[in-house]
Amino acid sequence: MTAIYGTATGSTPNRGITREERKVIFASSLGTVFEWYDFYLYGSLAAIIAKHFFAGVNETTSFIFALLAFAAGFAVRPFGAIVFGRLGDMIGRKHTFLITIVIMGISTAVVGLLPGYATIGVAAPVILISLRLLQGLALGGEYGGAATYVAEHAPKGKRGYFTSWIQTTATLGLFLSLLVILACRTALGTEAFEAWGWRIPFLLSILLLIISVYIRLQLSESPVFMKMKAEGKSSKAPLTESFARWDNLKIVIMALLGGTAGQAVVWYTGQFYALFFLLQTLKIDPQTANLLIAGSLLIGTPFFVIFGSLSDRIGRKGIIMAGCILAAVTYFPIFHALTQYGSPDVFIAQEKNPVTVIANPGQCSFQFDPVGKAKFTSSCDLAKTVLAKKAIPYKNVNAEPGAVAQVRIGEKVIESFEGTGMPAADFKARNDAFAANLVTALKDAGYPEKADPAKTNYPMVLLLLTILVIYVTMVYGPIAAWLVELFPARIRYTSMSLPYHIGNGWFGGFLPTVAFAMVAATGDIYYGLWYPIIIAVMTAVLGIFFMPETKDREIHHT
Repeated sequence: MTAIYGTATGSTPNRGITREERKVIFASSLGTVFEWYDFYLYGSLAAIIAKHFFAGVNETTSFIFALLAFAAGFAVRPFGAIVFGRLGDMIGRKHTFLITIVIMGISTAVVGLLPGYATIGVAAPVILISLRLLQGLALGGEYGGAATYVAEHAPKGKRGYFTSWIQTTATLGLFLSLLVILACRTALGTEAFEAWGWRIPFLLSILLLIISVYIRLQLSESPVFMKMKAEGKSSKAPLTESFARWDNLKIVIMALLGGTAGQAVVWYTGQFYALFFLLQTLKIDPQTANLLIAGSLLIGTPFFVIFGSLSDRIGRKGIIMAGCILAAVTYFPIFHALTQYGSPDVFIAQEKNPVTVIANPGQCSFQFDPVGKAKFTSSCDLAKTVLAKKAIPYKNVNAEPGAVAQVRIGEKVIESFEGTGMPAADFKARNDAFAANLVTALKDAGYPEKADPAKTNYPMVLLLLTILVIYVTMVYGPIAAWLVELFPARIRYTSMSLPYHIGNGWFGGFLPTVAFAMVAATGDIYYGLWYPIIIAVMTAVLGIFFMPETKDREIHHT
């Protein structure tokens, strides 16, 4: 592998940080915090946005659609990496991430002004998704530029430390978005906030945009880029050099599969999936859930810098791989514990009165209706629709073909009914009665409508969420320096941006959608965890055996 990736050189000088270097770190990091704030507002408000922009479909579908719109921003991030990565390698790091932050800020502000589905119909979700695509393109160019810019200002032996500040920006951006949402929700009240106040955090991005642009205008270009440009060594075709030549392409592929893919799923599980799990599955009050996530981020964020600095001494690879392995091994017990301490009634009810759907699998559909026209009328679908709407965990048992589906709650059995072909009025009356009967039985068995705040063990939930965030800091803190060190300066922006954004945009960005779809398909509230676990294990295996350690490399070579 040494022959493939190059050799390590240099030693670590022991000196303090200059005033100019502090300015570089602060300005790059602060601007990126604001950009992540813009991007994460949507994720933090997904449940409310689902009601305003995807109101034409059922509840389960609208939330999955809202997550898909969130994921759309991630889907185009690799294309942003290609477009802006090429610009960054040709015209400079500074000018490129000035462009990206303007696109991001304007796109976010427009979301705050966009009429909902009730006002302009299907145009509302179409425009919303278009704005998400613009945000994703901008973010695709932002991260690579900021990480490259900071790393190229860093002295040897401190690249992990310098770039770890950039790594804090995603979590700080999420933290800032949660704080602003909490402040607005508290000031306006839940009803007003969900009706119109959710727009205020998006509109605030205009102010953040002005601050970010002003700060970044004060920066000078990267010294590595200026030297390379002066010597005429910059790339004339960064896309060709990065992806059309096997010696570099194979590094890009391994950086993705043996690095950023696992990093991404650990990150999004520890932050977004955990938040959605508290909100959608455990039914914890939104303000409480946001406070718990914000608290875990506040406690965990310093570990980005701790692990970034540690990677300068012991290496990047070992820390990242350890984070992937720890996450894969402990996700199931951690999320079981979140249920036990976050919503004890659900945990106890699962133990005492487990829910089982006994049905012919040929009659069971996936509870997802993309156009709002599907009619779930089979006995299996009718039972699962009620359970999905109430976020009730259940298991599936196969029944004989032609059998009417049953829902077993502990020892009690409630029989569904076959609604196919039934007159509309009769179907509605029968379905309402069945749903009411099932909901009453679930309530009698101990399944709550919402988590009981008096029973939630807040210190334990906070501890568990903090552990998830620390896993995030292990995989994410050192990875910017690792990616920068893998590629030559002339194509660095382009080469590192693509695997980063495919990993985080596709493997990570689609995680909430895929995981919740897996839960909806199976009824097992923990089944979605198999997605991040499998990806994290894949990355750990490939990373351990095929990825190099890079901490002592010279990064000025072209």
